Amino acid sequence: MTVPAIGKVGIWSLELRFGDAGRAEAAASELDDLGYGALWIPGGVDNRTPADVERLLAVTRRAAIATGILNIWKHDPAELAAWFAGLPEASKARTLLGLGVSHGPLIGEQWGQPLAVTRAFLDGLDAAGMPRDHFCLAALGPKMLALAGERTVGAHPYLVTPEHTARARAILGPGKLLAPEQGVILDENPSRARELAVNALELYRKLPNYRNNWRRLGFTEDEIDTCDDRLIDALLAVGSGEKAASRVRAHLEAGADHVCLQVIGAPRGAGFDILLPLWRRLAEALL
Repeated sequence: MTVPAIGKVGIWSLELRFGDAGRAEAAASELDDLGYGALWIPGGVDNRTPADVERLLAVTRRAAIATGILNIWKHDPAELAAWFAGLPEASKARTLLGLGVSHGPLIGEQWGQPLAVTRAFLDGLDAAGMPRDHFCLAALGPKMLALAGERTVGAHPYLVTPEHTARARAILGPGKLLAPEQGVILDENPSRARELAVNALELYRKLPNYRNNWRRLGFTEDEIDTCDDRLIDALLAVGSGEKAASRVRAHLEAGADHVCLQVIGAPRGAGFDILLPLWRRLAEALL
């Protein structure tokens, strides 16, 4: 497989997809110039993610544009493969689609057995000729990680620790892409940082996939319910740019190929004035 060149460090950002389009495009161009290897955007709420991938491809030159994640309930595999086939070759080379099955509480009555639903979607991509080296799975548990290694270029775990990265690498084996997301809070004031962390984790603490994964990593129900400091410190790099750099190194040493950083500290769609200086600080520490 020929994996898109995504470098060691990228940026994961809601704002790049849902923020003001003009400011998002200017920010993407600057992040590309700063040297980030990939820019990751969420999917989730609708089926417009491919259009936003194209929008960001058009304003960048080197960085890969990746999805973290494209919700498979919102897309048809044949249509997705046809969209990718229609991209210019230079754009295909910089496109990586992270695919995910989402969560039962968010999907509702449509929800089916995650592994079976994901396998069926991957069957559809294969049948439509979508090259496997341009998509990966948002995998947390052992079975989904194994499926990622068998059927895609690799895995893009979200809200995980370096310990999880080591376990994921053992399951995926060598030669498979492992690109975890890492949340970062660049605020050295403990009370402000904790408030940001609790707000950032609020939704995810209610979702079974994440709770189950954190329990596998040794966290108790009480630690998850109360958003204990031990959970925060394990999941998020809080403090200075060097703290973020240290956590990136820990993931890479545990077997990650790439770490995409999500800076926590600005409201969705209104945060470029806050985020851009922080992204620049991280570039100074990491690139």
